[in-house]
Amino acid sequence: MKAEAFVIHLARAEARRPQAEKLLGELGPPARIIDAVDATALSEKDVAAVYRSNLHRPAYPFALRRTEIACFLSHRRAWQAIIDRDLDVGLIVEDDVQPDAQGFAPVLRLALETIRPRDLIRFPCTARGERGPVVAEAGEISLIAPRSPGLGMQMQLIGREAARLLLDTTRQFDRPVDTTAQMRWVNEVRVLSARPICIREISGTLGGTVVQNKSKTPAEIVSREIRRPLYRVSVAIRNALAKSPG
Repeated sequence: MKAEAFVIHLARAEARRPQAEKLLGELGPPARIIDAVDATALSEKDVAAVYRSNLHRPAYPFALRRTEIACFLSHRRAWQAIIDRDLDVGLIVEDDVQPDAQGFAPVLRLALETIRPRDLIRFPCTARGERGPVVAEAGEISLIAPRSPGLGMQMQLIGREAARLLLDTTRQFDRPVDTTAQMRWVNEVRVLSARPICIREISGTLGGTVVQNKSKTPAEIVSREIRRPLYRVSVAIRNALAKSPG
């Protein structure tokens, strides 16, 4: 199996560069840094070419920030690298991730042994909210098929055909990359999730997130707190009705 890892890193986020370079030696497969798309370099034309609100149902209740659009495009860039480099699988990692020194390698091993071309295997930072049948296990390590995949795109192992399908279905998008990936009725990929938790997100020690960096008014905060759970319930219902790619 031909596998490589890609660490998504924004060049101007200099405080994160040491962590990005450190990850290159900790992931297992041959690894390289892939340049993230810089939100400050996106023109109105760039945004209009890819962002289209109300593209899917249920409608995403918030307008995307430019940083979220750039994040999505960065993951698309990594998916494209899997195709361009003729890989069987690619391990895509954001630069604010720290794998567990002892626990990560055996979880990755089971994922590599299990993955199919149309699979996306999540390495979540938390197990909260994901439930589903076990599809592979080795001792205390398992891969489940969550009925409604969780949020977060800190690390995923993606098969070649899954990368191609994701690229095809996200030429335009209307919501963040993680909420798009969790829509089982839209994506034709099989989403699995690894257990136990073997990575952690360390953006707080690297200067904070580079995505959600816009302050909100109190009214905006209240509005989001009301609309977010309603949206999540709608997604869970749609996922419960969706047929798994299998």
